[in-house]
Amino acid sequence: MSSLTARDEADALAQLHALGCTDGLPVVIPTRERVDRMVLAAVADPTTSLGVMGPLGAVTTIEQVAVNTVMAGCDPDHFPIVVATLQALLRPEYDLSEAQSTTHSTTPLVVVSGPLATACGIAGGFGALGPGHRANASIGRAVRLCLMNIGGAKPGVS
Repeated sequence: MSSLTARDEADALAQLHALGCTDGLPVVIPTRERVDRMVLAAVADPTTSLGVMGPLGAVTTIEQVAVNTVMAGCDPDHFPIVVATLQALLRPEYDLSEAQSTTHSTTPLVVVSGPLATACGIAGGFGALGPGHRANASIGRAVRLCLMNIGGAKPGVS
């Protein structure tokens, strides 16, 4: 994973946009401190591989996922859900490479239930897929940023 050097957070954001590392919206700058804090929530070595993500065939590490999860605006409490989601998407049965490189409009749907959903502030029921629910929006965005930045799924490019 490469690092950027920037004068300030505005310059860092401009660089991330120029590199195509965002979804077009502003992101939280993944500083070393923020990424390290997110990695702690995984209770795993940052170099631990979750698997290979296509279409680029890139090894997906805890640290790479943490960078994208920070950028998405997640709290560390959300990180285990993002990791579990990616572990499910990287299973051979899901065929993520095919889903990532199709010309159709697809996106994974993640259902989180029980005490973990409540503890993380995940909304269910009315408006769960709409605005106003930070956990829902940031977890979904973190997964999408991982699919783009690690797997290379970028419309018109991959």
